[in-house]
Amino acid sequence: MAVALETETLTAAVPGGARRTGARLELAVRILGPLALLALILGGWELLVRVNEIPPYILPGPVAVLQSLVDDWQSLYPSLLVTLRITFLALAVAVIGGVGLAILFSLSRWIEMSLFPLAVILQVTPVVSIAPLILIYVDNITLALLICAWIVAFFPILSNTTLGLASADHNLRDLFELYGASRWQQLVHLRLPSALPYFLGGLRIAGGLSLIGAIVAEFAAGTGGTGSGLAFRILEAGWRLEIPRMFAALLLISMAGILIFLAFTALQHLLLRRWHASATARER
Repeated sequence: MAVALETETLTAAVPGGARRTGARLELAVRILGPLALLALILGGWELLVRVNEIPPYILPGPVAVLQSLVDDWQSLYPSLLVTLRITFLALAVAVIGGVGLAILFSLSRWIEMSLFPLAVILQVTPVVSIAPLILIYVDNITLALLICAWIVAFFPILSNTTLGLASADHNLRDLFELYGASRWQQLVHLRLPSALPYFLGGLRIAGGLSLIGAIVAEFAAGTGGTGSGLAFRILEAGWRLEIPRMFAALLLISMAGILIFLAFTALQHLLLRRWHASATARER
């Protein structure tokens, strides 16, 4: 009898061990695969530059770009902080406004039908075309940049949260109504938890878009000085034909966008891993 129980225990443990091994292998592939591909691309790029003796003012190699990043760090780092400040301020305003307006939409169908088309018009209008107008009518450069970045980041938060609030299970809604729950109770205890995965998905999108909006607005503004962002450093490097410095600024922008995406992905995993299918399915 003991032998049979031990055999059953070992048999039951095998699938769990296999799943853990598969999860580790998948994690290793997710990390090492992109890194290996990136190393291959950078190695080929450096080899191309060295073999063809391409001058740095035409196409610098990765080594020259990293060297420029180190040499120009004193000027690039403050500009990075300026760009990130505009990015996160715009994202915070987009979250507050988008979530608040989505809640109003869930409470009133008339408000949604009246305002949502205007939000769509705002979204489909290219920010690069309206940024010069905003810079003309808004005296404060920082506020103008903030508005441009907010325009780009606002709609994903609004649309995803609105969709999430409307996607609560209809059986649960009927149950809440059966027990006499108020609209506020339904919102707090049913609709908002149901909208959380949609909101977090929109947040990941809006995080990158707010950075793009800040960069585009800085390009349109073209302001220099101590308070200038990375976009001006790129323009400045182009005017001076300092192409390695331009690539270094582009590298900082890309790294900032990647870190923002990873941070919101980690936040999504932490908030959803214990209960939502989109997170729990990956752990099985």
